[in-house]
Amino acid sequence: MSIEFDNNLPIYLQIMTYLKKEIIIGKLQPGDKIPSVRELASELQINPNTVQRTFQELEREGIVETRRGLGRYVTSEESKIMEIKKEMAGDLLERFIRGMQELGFKDQDIITIVEDAVKQP
Repeated sequence: MSIEFDNNLPIYLQIMTYLKKEIIIGKLQPGDKIPSVRELASELQINPNTVQRTFQELEREGIVETRRGLGRYVTSEESKIMEIKKEMAGDLLERFIRGMQELGFKDQDIITIVEDAVKQP
C-alpha cells in the first residue's frame, strides 16, 4: 500500500479515503480482512494511533466490522458499499462543478463539456 500524504489534510482522513476507494473498486471485497493496526502503521510508517483512529471511524461509519479475536473485516453490506460509492462520486462532482464555475463556466457550458467528454472514445 502506498499513499502520498497531503500536508493539508489529516492523515487518518486520507487513509480512510484510500481504504474506501480500495473497497469501491473491488481490491478489498466484502468480508475481506483488512491489515491490523500494527501492519498498516508499519507499512505506511505512521503512528499506530493514527491507524487506530482511522479504523474507529470506518467502523463508526459501518464500513468495517470488528470480529473479536479475529481482526477487522470489510462490511458484507452491499448497500453500505454503494452508499459510500455514491457519496464519493458526489464529492468528486461537487469539486469539479465548483472548479468549473470558478473558471467562469455557466451551468449549461459545464453540461455540454461533460457530454462531449463522455462521448469521446
